[in-house]
Amino acid sequence: MNSLVLILISVVVFLIAYVTYGAWLAKQWGIDNSRKTPAHTKGDGVDYVPAKAPVLLGHHFASIAGAGPISGPIAAAIFGWLPVLLWIIVGSIFFGGVHDFGSLLASIRHDGKSIGEVIEINMGKRGKKLFASFAWLTLLLVVAAFTNIVANTFVSVPQAATASLLFIVLAIVFGFAVYRKGVSLGIGSVIGVILLFICIAIGNMFPLSLSFNTWVTFLLAYIFIASVTPVWILLQPRDYLNSYLLYAMIAGAVLGLFITRPAIQLEAVTGFNVNGQWLFPMLFVTVACGAISGFHSLVGSGTSSKQIDKESDAKLIGYGSMLIEGVLATVAIITAAYVSREKLGELLGAGGPVNVFSDGIGTFMTSFGIPFTVGKSFVALAVSAFALTSLDTATRLARFIFQEYFNEEGSQKSHPLANMYVATGITVVLGGLLAVTEYTKIWPIFGSANQLLSALALMTVAVWLKKSGKNYSMFIIPMVFMFAVTLFALGFLIKANLAVGNIILVVFPVLLFVLALVLAYQGYHIMTATEPKKTTKA
Repeated sequence: MNSLVLILISVVVFLIAYVTYGAWLAKQWGIDNSRKTPAHTKGDGVDYVPAKAPVLLGHHFASIAGAGPISGPIAAAIFGWLPVLLWIIVGSIFFGGVHDFGSLLASIRHDGKSIGEVIEINMGKRGKKLFASFAWLTLLLVVAAFTNIVANTFVSVPQAATASLLFIVLAIVFGFAVYRKGVSLGIGSVIGVILLFICIAIGNMFPLSLSFNTWVTFLLAYIFIASVTPVWILLQPRDYLNSYLLYAMIAGAVLGLFITRPAIQLEAVTGFNVNGQWLFPMLFVTVACGAISGFHSLVGSGTSSKQIDKESDAKLIGYGSMLIEGVLATVAIITAAYVSREKLGELLGAGGPVNVFSDGIGTFMTSFGIPFTVGKSFVALAVSAFALTSLDTATRLARFIFQEYFNEEGSQKSHPLANMYVATGITVVLGGLLAVTEYTKIWPIFGSANQLLSALALMTVAVWLKKSGKNYSMFIIPMVFMFAVTLFALGFLIKANLAVGNIILVVFPVLLFVLALVLAYQGYHIMTATEPKKTTKA
């Protein structure tokens, strides 16, 4: 099998899905540009800030992608490339895309509130408290997993570390220039992208080599600061510039694939049980963000819904971003599948899935004259930039959820734990403690929690749509499937960690399992008892 065929199939199918199924979803849910979005009705200059569609697409995609659609498919390659690719395509179109688009729209229609608050409105205060607990625990795993990934990337590719630090400074300057000094987005983008590639060049000349623990400490300090600053200072501008890194990386990968056309060496299917890992359910939680991710619902309802300019942008931001992520996940599985199993093992041992991906894309780029070292460090920078975006977005979202949990609406007195800095600090410290745990132990639990979160978000949006008299049928199969997959996966993980006496990694799955069962029961009860409205206006 030629790898070029795989990427072409992926891109064509996703384009068809966006034009047809995406448009059908928008029609079913009554997308209406005459409605003012929360960015306009609640604009505060900090979190509620209207953004142009390309800028918000860059922020949203960079936030949801992180290293997930790269690490997940490569880790799942133990089952062969075919089941991974099929799940990426089917999952992105009918599971992840529906989940992301629906979650974003639900938040927009609820004044930019988080999925937790949407649950409170549609399922009651108890449901919100349970979901908030579940989501916050999941976000701790996001912080831990992505801190681990970025720190390892900086250790294995120190050139990316230097470039990333310079990039943070560049993003702040870009934000001030565009949002406070009146520089046009077009001119700012041209200058910003040029300076971005200068940062990469400087990184290659002056690599910064520090220990893993030093990088973890730096990253925790960074995400604390980044998650409490106004979005226009760092979040929007850095994510927007990040999008150009992504587009350049994907373009370079696809062009390299067109020229080199490497043959796939990995078996199409290796087996249903591989080294004690069962294809069902572990494939579906390991691929994670490459097909569907509950974290996306937190991003969509936590930051993107507060910045969307008009409702019609929701299709591009919600559904479109998930399909682009599907393309990225397809490229990721190709980088694992075109090398021999022995070579794949060596690359994984030298730096994990990100090293596999960076090595593969760097190799493809040599076909059109990019030196391998430059190409590999560029890809590592792009991946670390996505992961950094996910890191501070996850911390900001955890802060929102933590504050919402302790702040009672209408209360004149704020709870001490609802303080912005206290909520952020608790999240960063606990996430940091988990971050020093071995990556391979964190990822399966993160994947399971993340996918279970997606099942809960699917259930929430389905309940809201039913109450609003809208078509919610497209949520039923994804919701039931994701509940089944993730509850089975958590059960396997609890058993495995008990066997080796890893109590910390037993407690997390048990808490998530119990919370999910309670929420699923409550959601089922409310959905079956709800009579849909006659009106078609949500």
